Amino acid sequence: MAITIVHPGNESVPKAATPPPRLASLAGKRIGLLDISKPGGSFFLDRLEEILRTKYGAAEVLRARKPTFAKNAPPQIIEQLRAMDAVVEGLAD
Repeated sequence: MAITIVHPGNESVPKAATPPPRLASLAGKRIGLLDISKPGGSFFLDRLEEILRTKYGAAEVLRARKPTFAKNAPPQIIEQLRAMDAVVEGLAD
């Protein structure tokens, strides 16, 4: 009786994506801050929001929060963040 061995790994070679261009400035930009719901993340994002507004002149800072860090953000949160000029995801522990 023949035995077939199957390799469980993905053998395809991933291709690196080209990163989007950097913003020349944050002044007047809309910045999204995504809290992934880990303990302490909100403290980091609170301070970052303050810096973005006062030091860099961000026009708008949108705060969004995932219901749990263990799952992807719901589609409605992703759509809100797509409208921003830049997004920062805050992790902590």
